[in-house]
Amino acid sequence: MTDINKLITDNIDVWASAITKKSSTGRGSSKKIELTGINKLRELILELAIRGKLVPQDPNDEPASELLKKIEAEKAQLVKEGLLKKQKPLAPITDEEKPFELPNNWEFSKLGDFVYVEMGQSPPSKFYNQDNDGLPFFQGKADFGAMYPTARYWCVQPQKYAYDGDVLLSVRAPVGPTNIANIECCIGRGLSALRPLCHVPTNYVYYMMHGFRSNLESFATGTTFVAVSKVNVDNLVVSIPPLAEQHRIVAKVDDLMVLCDELEAQTEFSFDAHQLLVEELLSTLTNSESAQAFEQNWARIAQHFDLLFTTEHSIEQLKQTILQLAVMGKLVPQDPTDEPAPKLLERIVQEKEQLIIDKAIKKQKPLPDVSDKEKPFEVPKGWEWARVGDLLSLKNGYAFKSKYFVENKSEFILTTPGNFYEEGGFRHRGEKTKYYDGPIDAEYIFDSGDLIIPMTEQAAGLLGSAAFVPNDQNKYLHNQRLGKLSPYSNLTTLEFIYLFFNSSFLRTELARTCTGMKVRHTSPDRILKVLIPVMSPREQVRITAKVDELLSICKQLKLRIIETSSTQIHLAETIVDKALNRTLVIKLEDKEEKKAMKISTELSLGNVTYDKTAILAPLIGEDGADAKSVWSKSGLKLPDFYRQLKSEITLGFVSKPAKAEFEG
Repeated sequence: MTDINKLITDNIDVWASAITKKSSTGRGSSKKIELTGINKLRELILELAIRGKLVPQDPNDEPASELLKKIEAEKAQLVKEGLLKKQKPLAPITDEEKPFELPNNWEFSKLGDFVYVEMGQSPPSKFYNQDNDGLPFFQGKADFGAMYPTARYWCVQPQKYAYDGDVLLSVRAPVGPTNIANIECCIGRGLSALRPLCHVPTNYVYYMMHGFRSNLESFATGTTFVAVSKVNVDNLVVSIPPLAEQHRIVAKVDDLMVLCDELEAQTEFSFDAHQLLVEELLSTLTNSESAQAFEQNWARIAQHFDLLFTTEHSIEQLKQTILQLAVMGKLVPQDPTDEPAPKLLERIVQEKEQLIIDKAIKKQKPLPDVSDKEKPFEVPKGWEWARVGDLLSLKNGYAFKSKYFVENKSEFILTTPGNFYEEGGFRHRGEKTKYYDGPIDAEYIFDSGDLIIPMTEQAAGLLGSAAFVPNDQNKYLHNQRLGKLSPYSNLTTLEFIYLFFNSSFLRTELARTCTGMKVRHTSPDRILKVLIPVMSPREQVRITAKVDELLSICKQLKLRIIETSSTQIHLAETIVDKALNRTLVIKLEDKEEKKAMKISTELSLGNVTYDKTAILAPLIGEDGADAKSVWSKSGLKLPDFYRQLKSEITLGFVSKPAKAEFEG
């Protein structure tokens, strides 16, 4: 018997520190982290419960075999009374179907023999409403809460019912989540109701279905929407303890889930407090009013650097602070021999006027002068405030016709907002790449090295994110809602403009003036009116070099954090496997065979310099690395690891490896 309390307390640091950063794609998610260790602890508790390893067995309990006989008899009586439909007998369970050993007095059973399974059926839309008229109508997981569903619709002519105490099981996109019905209700085709009989506790069925979720998911079929049928649900093999032990299991799981909730709350509070501390300390740098104050504030951070910058989020905050200090003139010292910005602006105006005379560009409406009230902060001596449109032109893209979009690879790639990272940089879209095979005006084909930005925000933080068009032999098209930035003079370097557009100052300005609620938009006019600090080309180069140096250090710090986090996650997995007496084997499964895979392949970098889309290439390094080691450091699940590896091989970031060795 596993001492679960000891397992929790002895490994409290592992459960709390095994954390995964959530993807920043999309809106509406307030949590930036996933508490992977605590989630695995919850899974372990439920796994121990369904294996009979959570609470001691009592030999005086009535065996589960007797309970199953009583359930069979009760079903027969309810069928006789017309309260249940008679079901076809289910096939006996074979030894191969039994997933693990059970304690004495336990039994394996088909789910359809343990509970009554009622599959949902959606009524015609004319019979449901949002006016509280009729029974609550639950259609799928979208109606689920933490344990109980919340009605969004009501139905006046239900087709299928669930009752108070039924377990609601999502059987369609996604398969497996559960809730408990606490009222009579109507269920649609995305749900089934699992009805306990013979006083079986609802919460045991609820916890049991959590424990067997992955088994049920393995039955799922479908391309657009995965789903399971009644046959799948009925034939799911589950473990049944004696009735008295079911009650003991429920009480134990309830207590342990409260402990998990407390641990989760403490971990999130600690993470939030750490995040707030980092934000506050970094803000002292950008708010420093003198060089002396800046030095003092930096000394305070440097003294505790190893304690402050321990999460991916803290590194991202540090990167943004570096960019902000760069555009404020606080990152490198000024050189009094540099040409002052007012003279530079005069020269840029002259070059711009010459471009208009040469008909290289069109004459634009004059931009408003920069007033003192608009200036967001004081810039160093020799600098000057201007507007983006004083230094750059912004060219809009073309609305390519969708009838020429093709799935197969063609000569031209349609560049979209999806090709940008939120923090800046070009993102290769892999299988989501859009190709174009139609008429093209040459002016809407990007050159490698062009600086581009999205003017539509498909993901939070994307608006204005700058990227250079890569030099990778592909031809990228200048699509609508993308802007191409071009300096009027070589006195403005694209490298500095790149870091300026990826700074929090520029992003905040665009967010302040953008339009749209669900999807936010900006325009060339709004972008060109944003203020920008102007300094000499020599200082732009010094700033860019310093930023590159510091961001490179940040990248190394982030890789170390990812590696440490991956180690903690694998440690949590190892504790779980040990508690369940499982041997950790990486498995590849297909319909015909199962093979245990021994990864012993050496990976090496390819002939294309990897970019920010690469996950595995930075872990491989110049000297190469063993595939198993790279997989471990990546923190990816094995199928995701193979997909990523295939993508990076296709892009040329990683050389095609030799075949992995198989055994078994």
